[in-house]
Amino acid sequence: MLILNCPYCGVDAEETELAAGGEAHLKRFGPGSSDGDFHDYLFMRENPKGVHFERWRHANGCGKWFHAARCTQTLEVFGTYSAQVFEPPKEIREAITAKRPGWTWREYK
Repeated sequence: MLILNCPYCGVDAEETELAAGGEAHLKRFGPGSSDGDFHDYLFMRENPKGVHFERWRHANGCGKWFHAARCTQTLEVFGTYSAQVFEPPKEIREAITAKRPGWTWREYK
């Protein structure tokens, strides 16, 4: 079972206490955006075999959204962090690089 630490309330929550919210760090386009930008936002998602950044909500806890970095193959969790950031924290990127040299995900390395 996947267990994630909520960075807000500090609880180690099982996946049954959480709600998955899809891919993290998506650029959302507002009014006046092109059809292509909106199409890409809706349909063009990463589906990696390996390191992935995801949004989760502590549904049966504090109710807040957060991000998690994990491996989709092994369910290894590299860390969780606030959803109010534009990119993964440096310490999480370094933890991933330490275990997976040469990994890439979008522009994050």
